[in-house]
Amino acid sequence: MAAKKTSGGEPKGYAEAMAELESILREIDSNSVDVDVLSTKVQRASYLVDWCTERITAAQLTIDELVASFEDDDEGFDDDEFEGDDDFDEDDEDDE
Repeated sequence: MAAKKTSGGEPKGYAEAMAELESILREIDSNSVDVDVLSTKVQRASYLVDWCTERITAAQLTIDELVASFEDDDEGFDDDEFEGDDDFDEDDEDDE
């Protein structure tokens, strides 16, 4: 079993950061944390919250940019382009 990262350093990813944060919060909630390390635990939790928030914000910006680029692509599409298409004409169906 892999050891949990409990202090210092940047998490490898969002899931790891959340797992560490949950572990810290459980420890603080259980009242079993030593008063001498409480400040360190709270500082680490604060760092992890900020770190996760930055990742969420970055992901949201990326998603927003992608959605905007799809919307820009749709603006260039004109339904009228296909009205004169000889491959399929609704009037041809009635003629048969």
